[in-house]
Amino acid sequence: MALAEAPGSISGAGGFSRRTRRLSFGAVPPPALILLGILSVQVGAGMAKHLFDRIPPDGVVLLRLATSAIVLGFLSRKVLRTVLRDHSRRDLAVAAGFGLTLALMNYSIYQSFSRIPLGVAVTIEFLGPLAVAVAASRRVRDALWALLAGGGVVLLARGGDVDPVGIAFALLAGVCWAGYILFSAATGRSFAGSSGLAVASIVGTFAIMPVGVASSGSALLSPELLIIGLGVGLLSSVIPYSLELEALRRMPARVFGILMSLEPAVAALVGVLLLGEILSWRQWLAIGCVVVACVGATRGQEEPPGAPEA
Repeated sequence: MALAEAPGSISGAGGFSRRTRRLSFGAVPPPALILLGILSVQVGAGMAKHLFDRIPPDGVVLLRLATSAIVLGFLSRKVLRTVLRDHSRRDLAVAAGFGLTLALMNYSIYQSFSRIPLGVAVTIEFLGPLAVAVAASRRVRDALWALLAGGGVVLLARGGDVDPVGIAFALLAGVCWAGYILFSAATGRSFAGSSGLAVASIVGTFAIMPVGVASSGSALLSPELLIIGLGVGLLSSVIPYSLELEALRRMPARVFGILMSLEPAVAALVGVLLLGEILSWRQWLAIGCVVVACVGATRGQEEPPGAPEA
């Protein structure tokens, strides 16, 4: 998963998207950009899981966050030079809270990946953004979508030999994802471009560093693991951010959200193809319930004033 792939929640999208326009995405349809971004995130997650035999999940999280912090920090280097001077303590506290949430979310989902199949973990984690969408809605039918998603998670929990600790970590990641959406919106109102996300990534990296270093030790200095970790960071964060932000510039956020709802299914497919994680029919049915619930909850949302048309 990306540092957080919540639809429309990446702080300062306008500033960062100006950079991504240079990458000549104009000829690619926005839905294709979204699907490529989802695939990139999940392939990155699959690569990360392959590393768990050689380095603990804590160390992989550190490599991923450090990659994001370095790349985003470089892109926002001019703004970061004056960030302490130009922002209030409250702004900095919000960005720090954003970073801590980011670190805990990544730590939790990687701990979940290490215990349960990729598709199951991502499906459960998706309850976070779904809960935010339902909580912000006044429609009665959205409560029914929430019940459908909840039923899907119950099916997952009861569908075979699934580690309850892995499920608990996935639920915690979902809670953090909901927090990420709220912190991201608050940070984006105070920081220009991608600088808020850069600050959060730097804070998150330092927050997870003691745990990652203690668990992984000298393995973090292996050139081979560093290169693979760089690939995980690029696939899980930088590449999907660029694709998603370009897509958001050219399509309504509601449509973006519907397409992002396919992520649990893509995660399950990547788990089968890349990791050999064969799921039962009950688990596929559960994933389908959550995907349908996410699409349903997103489909009827009203566009904010001035939202672009597809």
